[in-house]
Amino acid sequence: MKKVKVFITLKESVLDPQGQAVMQSLHNMDYRNVKDVRIGKYIELEIEDAADPAEQVDAICSRLLANTVIENYRYEIEEEEHL
Repeated sequence: MKKVKVFITLKESVLDPQGQAVMQSLHNMDYRNVKDVRIGKYIELEIEDAADPAEQVDAICSRLLANTVIENYRYEIEEEEHL
């Protein structure tokens, strides 16, 4: 069994209104040294062993989890520890 951690973020060229709202709130709270905020998604998957898990995760991300027109994704694949 493998644990996959998927990180999805907006591409740099895409405006992030949610991130801008959070940054404005931080500034209002006197955290003025925060210069940029980008909001993303974090998803965990557990998958059974596959011949090529990276290929499978790429397909899952590009077909369902991320809108590749406006989002980038990256992932980490870890072996799950059995207790």
